Amino acid sequence: MLRFTPLNTCNPRLNSDLFTMFTVFSKNLIAALFLAFIYSLSAYSQPVGSLPYTSQEVAADGVPVLIKHLPEWETVHHQAKFAYSVGELKSILGDHPILDLVEFPGGTEAVTAPYGSGKLLVIEYATPQASIEADGIFTSKLARETTVVYRRIGNYNAFVFDAADQAAANALLDQIKYEKMVQWLGKNPYDISPERAFVIGTADMFLSTLLVIVMGIGLAVLCGIVSGYVFFSIREYRRASMPTFTDAGGMTRLNLDGFTPDVVPERLLKD
Repeated sequence: MLRFTPLNTCNPRLNSDLFTMFTVFSKNLIAALFLAFIYSLSAYSQPVGSLPYTSQEVAADGVPVLIKHLPEWETVHHQAKFAYSVGELKSILGDHPILDLVEFPGGTEAVTAPYGSGKLLVIEYATPQASIEADGIFTSKLARETTVVYRRIGNYNAFVFDAADQAAANALLDQIKYEKMVQWLGKNPYDISPERAFVIGTADMFLSTLLVIVMGIGLAVLCGIVSGYVFFSIREYRRASMPTFTDAGGMTRLNLDGFTPDVVPERLLKD
């Protein structure tokens, strides 16, 4: 027959250890519940629409800018899906041959959304050069395609797949606006060709060098004239302040320099 001994009479030291463990466990449990509560509040306070998307450029309300450029984005943003690979595009849009030509270099994003006129795909490239290069590839491939309507809008390469009516598909593409602008801190280096920029830069450098040389010569001449005039004025002032000087030693001499005083007639020797 089994007999149960009360806990407080079997081992006092064991009772103390158990009580300590229970206290620590209770404190840890309370701390864990408090952290979970704080995390749930922070997750709940996030803007609606910010969690399902992962984009490089997100607006203040948590919705990516690429989605906001879709036609009627307030209606379709719940159905919009981002893609970062060709496999994701095919899983959403189907196995279209044109999708095999799509590449995703660094910074490239794509978003899809269903519309009544077809499935819209918008690919945003990081640079205009990449968008232009892809545009040439897509245009040559879709020359004879009737179920896919394509257009390049800014850095957006937009497609409408399974388009039954091309007019409706084009009207859908008309609603896409590329509103991003690049503002240079200085002069836009792509306004002119590199060859013309080199010629203009060389001409500007030649003219500026010539102007500096001419200005240097003119400044040197002007400084020389002013210095000569000042030096001549100082010498004239000093010469005017000097007493009359003659080297005749009191003897009669020709008054060629005008410094010898006239001889008084009364002092001339007579016979």
